[in-house]
Amino acid sequence: MSNKYDVIVIGAGPAGYVAAIRAAQLGLKTVCIEKWRNSKGEGVNGGTCLNVGCIPSKSLLDSSYKYYEAKNQLDVHGITTGDVSIDLKAMVNRKNKIINQLTDGIAGLFKVNGVDSLFGTAKLLASRKVEYITHDGDLQILTADNVVIATGSKPIDIPVAKVNGTSIVDSSGALEIIKTPKRLGIIGSGVIGLELGSVWNRLGSKVVLIEAMDEFLSIIDQQIAKETKKIFIKQGMDIRLNSRVTGTKVKGKEITVTYKDSAGQETSEIFDKLIVCVGRAPYTQDLLAADSGVNLDERGRIFVNDQCETTAPGIWAIGDVVRGPMLAHKGSEEGVMVAERIAGQKTQINYDIIPNVIYTHPEVAAVGRTEEQLKQAGDEYNVGVFPFAASGRAMAANDTEGLVKLIADAKTDRILGCHIVGPSAADLVQQIAIAMEFGSSAEDIAMTVFAHPTLSETVHEAALAVNGHAIHMPNKKKRK
Repeated sequence: MSNKYDVIVIGAGPAGYVAAIRAAQLGLKTVCIEKWRNSKGEGVNGGTCLNVGCIPSKSLLDSSYKYYEAKNQLDVHGITTGDVSIDLKAMVNRKNKIINQLTDGIAGLFKVNGVDSLFGTAKLLASRKVEYITHDGDLQILTADNVVIATGSKPIDIPVAKVNGTSIVDSSGALEIIKTPKRLGIIGSGVIGLELGSVWNRLGSKVVLIEAMDEFLSIIDQQIAKETKKIFIKQGMDIRLNSRVTGTKVKGKEITVTYKDSAGQETSEIFDKLIVCVGRAPYTQDLLAADSGVNLDERGRIFVNDQCETTAPGIWAIGDVVRGPMLAHKGSEEGVMVAERIAGQKTQINYDIIPNVIYTHPEVAAVGRTEEQLKQAGDEYNVGVFPFAASGRAMAANDTEGLVKLIADAKTDRILGCHIVGPSAADLVQQIAIAMEFGSSAEDIAMTVFAHPTLSETVHEAALAVNGHAIHMPNKKKRK
């Protein structure tokens, strides 16, 4: 094995493995180091996303929704079934099979692109040197012209609810549950809490989400957040806002959670399983030597500029370990940008147009600015809203909950944001992300021909509604 590279990538999650592949494609001698090991103790690529994050959670979300639909929603289509049951072990095994397929796929991509793949731990030293220790304990010093840090993030621990891996689990442990808990508590009602809550709510658990914030999904457009909360409560999820957990006690197979409720009263609730998902923190443990020259910001993230350069020459950092939303696709695009900039190109990411999705059913998706952000900035804007209840395609699919909201600049009509809760929201919002990248106006979308009947027509009607021209619903304000 060579000790000298053009590029060393530390971490093989969505940010790191993409950076390594793109660097190799550009003719740079590249190695990618990953410390993750599977249940057999074997080194695997993919990081959190492929192993215990995006992919496995979506597998369980899809499996649980198919079960829920078969059990509760097929009769409206005239389909009659007998008793519907689910084998949770088979569901989890399917999830694991998908993980193996994808992690093996990364190994294949590394091979075909000429990326050297190493498993073990890495530490950044001074002068672009990396201390690499194999899982067997062998140590080597690697050097490179450029080092890309892509070490990702880890679940945040809270002292009042210590994860024990059995009765109290984090988001990773929640993916391995093979028996439906009768009473499931979730601390945190953010993206991860809602997705995991959806899975077990569909499978028959009584789900209670305990959230310290007094606003539901405070980071998204609040009209969409209110509609989303209404839908989830209708589905049976118990969402308790402004509730701060003060302690947990495990006794036998039960967990008692105490918290101060919205009225300031001390309250307790008993659960059979507790999931802690209060957010994620950047992973920098044992990563940086004191003389590496790389600085952290006030939140423990690696400090970088808009091009993902750190404070040390030739050292870059991407993905969850740096500023910005902790999204796999954001990290991947940063990986491409950094690889291309190392190769001398001038690639730049438009951070204003990064879609964000919650993969519940219905999905929640957004791109661009919210109405609250625009109000705070004092910007003038117009809003177009269209409900899925008025969509023929949504009616045909028996999937009519939610709405599309499109926001455009009042003077230029340029699209500023799109926020959706509803079926296929992630794919619909992507249409607007593409339009925004090209500087489209609401009128541009309104004048585009959309196929009928499709869910995409909801986006078309919302664009028409921005200027009071919606066809399939009354307009709040008509303009000439």
